[in-house]
Amino acid sequence: MRFMRKSRDFRLEPGGDPMGGVANLFDTAVVFIAALLLALLTYYDARVFSKDAEVTIVKKDARNEMTVIRKKGRRIKAVRVTPEQAAGRGTRLGTAYRLEDGSVIYVPEE
Repeated sequence: MRFMRKSRDFRLEPGGDPMGGVANLFDTAVVFIAALLLALLTYYDARVFSKDAEVTIVKKDARNEMTVIRKKGRRIKAVRVTPEQAAGRGTRLGTAYRLEDGSVIYVPEE
């Protein structure tokens, strides 16, 4: 009985904060998340910011206008394209298939 009585006797120091340990856990989680984001950005952006990289990004805003951003070497060029400029006639060149693993295969028509 003495053991049970002793283990249930939780007392705080005068002026102690019972939630002080939770704040330390939150700070640790924030530091871990920031380090993980930094590692991910470093991994993916290292290829984009290299001297020889060629990257094309297409953005579409709420007004249905597209912006094509092309980076070739050290030169970056942005062009705004409206739906009227992008519309037109053309011929079908082939078919693109997305596989289960996420890769895309283009099959030209003969």
